[in-house]
Amino acid sequence: MANLPSDVLALGTRRNVMREIFEYGKLLAQKVGAENVFDYSLGNPSVAPPASVNQTIRDVLDGAEGDSIHAYTSAQGDLPNRELLSASLNRRFGENSTADDLYFTMGAAAALTCCFHALTCPGDEYVIPAPYFTEYQVFIAGAGGKVVESKPDPKTFQPDLVSFEAAFSPQTKGVVINSPNNPSGVVYSKETLAQLTDIMRQKAAEYGHPIYLISDEPYREIVFDGFSVPWLPAFYDNTLVCYSYSKSLSLPGERIGYVFVSPKMEDNRLIYAAVCGAGRKLGYVNAPALFQRVAALCDGQTADIAVYQENRNLLYSSLTQMGFTCVEPGGTFYLLIKSMEADSVAFCERAREFCLLLAPADSFSCPGYARIAFCVPTERIRASLPAFQKLADSYQS
Repeated sequence: MANLPSDVLALGTRRNVMREIFEYGKLLAQKVGAENVFDYSLGNPSVAPPASVNQTIRDVLDGAEGDSIHAYTSAQGDLPNRELLSASLNRRFGENSTADDLYFTMGAAAALTCCFHALTCPGDEYVIPAPYFTEYQVFIAGAGGKVVESKPDPKTFQPDLVSFEAAFSPQTKGVVINSPNNPSGVVYSKETLAQLTDIMRQKAAEYGHPIYLISDEPYREIVFDGFSVPWLPAFYDNTLVCYSYSKSLSLPGERIGYVFVSPKMEDNRLIYAAVCGAGRKLGYVNAPALFQRVAALCDGQTADIAVYQENRNLLYSSLTQMGFTCVEPGGTFYLLIKSMEADSVAFCERAREFCLLLAPADSFSCPGYARIAFCVPTERIRASLPAFQKLADSYQS
């Protein structure tokens, strides 16, 4: 029998819960008809990329660089593309960056793994406010680190500051922030971020070593009226931003993103070199050349996020009127709904009886809730509302 690493084998044989539900939905659709299945499992953008993206692709391919656009680039990304992106970030966020603060990656997942492998030494810990993206555990463990969770405020799902501070130890290497947050959709306020970063500075001084802030920002531009997303490097010097164009430009399959190493970071050049070295260690030869160029030219643009706001408004108002307890999303295309029984897995199983496919949020370190990914056509949400009402009614009988 093959002698294989147990952790890798487990990851390959135990699928992500959202993808399991998605596959179940396809089978269910064959039995009852796709129009009768309301699949809220996966965060796959439902709106098309901006027209400018496709036009930019054509312009690049038809232009002078078209013949060479498919060649290898520098490992960190072509210099002209990094220069364009740096100029955009400087303009949008008042930064003072250069091209050498940027490393193009294959999406935010690659950006995160580069950062964790760049920073982590044996025994290092990362503090993460719950709830959080399921794969953080995988990425950090793969780099040899350990996750230490802090709890959210149950009323707002902002981080609980007492729990956050208690999670630190001399082994703390960094903090991971995801705002707008997957799975809650909550946007961390300026006040929250100021308090979190104050605690980080105090702990770094107490322990006598840097504590890094890793800001995972694939939903930065997907934010609704009345909410804003602060730029984290303005709050904390030792910040690395991990970004993806998967959601903002609706390009999840093209795998393009970046790491931004704040120019104000202590030992900026060493940290940047470590990120580059981590990419080499992980076998990331270079991010897709064509989409480096497209992303750099289209940075700051978005798909039609008004659709997501309409979906949020419809779903949130309807579910709360039915008696469900929900966390109001300020961004993303996710909503957390409180389970009507203690076991959220059982709650989601009951939802299946009404062809509602929801993801239990236990794997997001949020037991007692289910995640709804409302990146679906608005008419599908309207069609699903009677099923949600039946689910609510089933707990009243």
